[in-house]
Amino acid sequence: MLSRRTFLMTSGALAVSPISLSSAQTTPQTILKLKRRVIDVNGKAASVYGIQQPDGRYGMTTDVNTIFNVRVENELDEPSLIHWHGLTPPSNEDGVPEISGPIIPSRGSLDYRFPLTFSGTYWMHSHYGLQEQALMAAPLIIRDPKHYRDRQEIVVMLADFSFTPAEEIFAKLKNSGNKDSNPAMSGDMASMEMGHDMAAHQGMTMNNNMSMPNTGTTSSSMADLNDVAYDAYLANERTLADPEIFYVEKDARVLLRIINSAAMSAFHVDMGDVDATLVAVDGQDVEPIISRRFPIVVGQRLDLIIDLPGSGKAFPVLFILEGERKRTGVVLAQPNAAIGRLEDKAKENTPALDLDLEMRLKAASPLSRRKADRSYALDLTGDMARYVWSINNNVWNKDTPPLPIAKNERVELTLTNRTMMPHPMHLHGHRFQVVEIDNMRISGAVRDTILVPPNKRVVLAFDADNPGTWAFHCHLAYHMHAGMFTTFKYTS
Repeated sequence: MLSRRTFLMTSGALAVSPISLSSAQTTPQTILKLKRRVIDVNGKAASVYGIQQPDGRYGMTTDVNTIFNVRVENELDEPSLIHWHGLTPPSNEDGVPEISGPIIPSRGSLDYRFPLTFSGTYWMHSHYGLQEQALMAAPLIIRDPKHYRDRQEIVVMLADFSFTPAEEIFAKLKNSGNKDSNPAMSGDMASMEMGHDMAAHQGMTMNNNMSMPNTGTTSSSMADLNDVAYDAYLANERTLADPEIFYVEKDARVLLRIINSAAMSAFHVDMGDVDATLVAVDGQDVEPIISRRFPIVVGQRLDLIIDLPGSGKAFPVLFILEGERKRTGVVLAQPNAAIGRLEDKAKENTPALDLDLEMRLKAASPLSRRKADRSYALDLTGDMARYVWSINNNVWNKDTPPLPIAKNERVELTLTNRTMMPHPMHLHGHRFQVVEIDNMRISGAVRDTILVPPNKRVVLAFDADNPGTWAFHCHLAYHMHAGMFTTFKYTS
């Protein structure tokens, strides 16, 4: 069994160089291996995936203004393809089957090479089938040597885990519905291949408080928030039964990078009695906000700076599941700190995540002010009884026409959630700014993933500056695979 490894990454694998593809000749290539491995989850062996360098480090850390010079080697007995979440690569290197290029076959490899023009907290994950549910994900940190050099960097990656295979969870969700009102998916959807035969993956949420058998899905009053009842919630692949302990110095100054790589679960970040300053979301700087609790939905990232005065103290950082009491976490421990046992449940259920913080966020570097050249109204739609999720009532398949955009346009997307479940929506290959929430114009955060709660309206703006075909989808894994997905395509 592989030993647990810290997610503090110090690779610095790519040397600083001018931003040009020719500089890749002098930039060392980073090898990332896709593997099967075994970890311990609450005393039980669990077979999961991994993205590791040859020396065992997960993911990678590099510097801004270098070249992303990476070879992915697939050591699995199945195909895969890796998406660089939050980066802006050329379209054919984005890592989405059937859209970005070919999959990586078993024992095959694929090279990637493009400039890294901005720093921040990002991550990598499989976009093939449902591999992401089995921890096929890793941090991708791009440092700016000018920022936070005096702070200890700590990376925490959140995940939800089930001993039940993802395909079986999906099948049980599907079969738990009313078969009389659950006809087979349309022929197009059944034949859709997001790198897998989607006919094996047609499943959706029960969010009408319907009575459901114990099949790995939740049937409580909180089913509108959490489709799947997971066996564990992980922070750096550990539960609170044996949490990761990060040893910090007296009067420590910390940069805490939090990545929500869960398949379906959103969390409240609970700093206890410690103030934290939010300085970036999804890798992009924001005007600082001080708080002790922060929301984070699937796919999002938070950068927090924390000052821990004194010595001999332990500071738990907890992540409480949205709408429930279940939680995971890590511990920041000063020298000689006594570390007590942490309960894996909070005292009471947490509320649903909302957009209160989002309304307060302001981008440090907002988009230039200009009118939109093109706008799309995108309703987030679904039929829970039939396990179908969609955009504008269109269940995506490989023949769905892309939405056209043109280079240098300012594009606005009006997202209206017509369902009773929250949807974290992710745009590939671009960064957008949140410019309106419920009819109130704001100069909000620049992001790549945004929460759209039930019955809410959010407007995003982005500049079409990266030609190609790009995915836009709900980042809840089963919602995406059941059809809440579309693409944008640049036209001449």
